[in-house]
Amino acid sequence: MKPHKRLAIIGISATLALTACGGGNSPNGSQSFISGNGAVTFKSPDSRKPAPEISGVTLDGANYLAPKGKVTVINVWASWCAPCRAEAPTLAALSQSYPEVSFVGILTRDNESTARAFVKRFKLPYPTLVDDAILLGFQGSLAANAIPTTIVLDKHGRVAGRISGEITVASLSGLIERVSAE
Repeated sequence: MKPHKRLAIIGISATLALTACGGGNSPNGSQSFISGNGAVTFKSPDSRKPAPEISGVTLDGANYLAPKGKVTVINVWASWCAPCRAEAPTLAALSQSYPEVSFVGILTRDNESTARAFVKRFKLPYPTLVDDAILLGFQGSLAANAIPTTIVLDKHGRVAGRISGEITVASLSGLIERVSAE
């Protein structure tokens, strides 16, 4: 193996290892830790950035605009993604358990017919947007860095937290409750 390829592989491995081993507080107001199957990041209120407008056309052809003044859970998913399939029943159940919280999906790197079958199969009760260009608006904050990624917005439309990878009941309900209590 050529030295520059070996260094690239070492660098990627180190980045992945560090991502999976977060802990404690960082100087920018973030807390990172491993919770269940996904890394959870929480931003303190004074370090949050505004989220982009969460709006567009849904899988069923309706226009959607995220409500103002509510905690919002955004799940970035694709039908071909095994962790997305694994977490779908939990997301559906939590969306029913937290009726005061707005849930919305953002489909990425997928086709709409397969995604519609996914929504029907898992009985997802919340809308899914088909324009993943929305995700670009999260750059400089807590961007979607994996599929799946779940982002939680506070009542002021600011990015409060992120779960990279598959959510669990404990990881997402803990984040929802923490942000809702503010």
